[in-house]
Amino acid sequence: MTASDALLRWIEQNPSLAASLVCPGDFDIDRRDPIDDLVLPAGAPLHPIAGCGAGGTYYLCGEAGAEERPVLYADSEGRATLIGADLVEAVTLIVVLPFWRDVANGFAISELRSELHADHPDFDAERDRLLYALGLAPTSEEEAAARLLTVAARTAPNYVPSVPDDEHLPYELLFGDSVG
Repeated sequence: MTASDALLRWIEQNPSLAASLVCPGDFDIDRRDPIDDLVLPAGAPLHPIAGCGAGGTYYLCGEAGAEERPVLYADSEGRATLIGADLVEAVTLIVVLPFWRDVANGFAISELRSELHADHPDFDAERDRLLYALGLAPTSEEEAAARLLTVAARTAPNYVPSVPDDEHLPYELLFGDSVG
């Protein structure tokens, strides 16, 4: 069993951990029904593992049990990006940097952190507790953002999803030209 498979199973078997990922991380394993059925250019399978409140879906890419299974996030507006080389990296990002999508919109981490702390004053303690409970290594917000940008740069061309219908174009890159 890969580390990603083990982590997903651990989250699924522990409702309190799963609930802790919903807020403020917006990673909800009970929202696994994607808005669209998507395919990748090379035909690698997409396995929906969670969703967000805005209709986006998180997918493990590739065959179950494969060593390399990056995590793709596809939003409801037709944009997508890789957010982790594997589920361990993706969940670490979500726990440490729950506002990761706003990084794509050019917001400063310090500004986003201030807003998060205003709404969740105990966030730092909750984050540390959750990282420990999930068996994830602590990392800084800056390191999580750097890893996100590195993996997001790998999205095109192999991980840009599309709807298997001739009328639909491939999804746009969530991070656009700001990566790479």
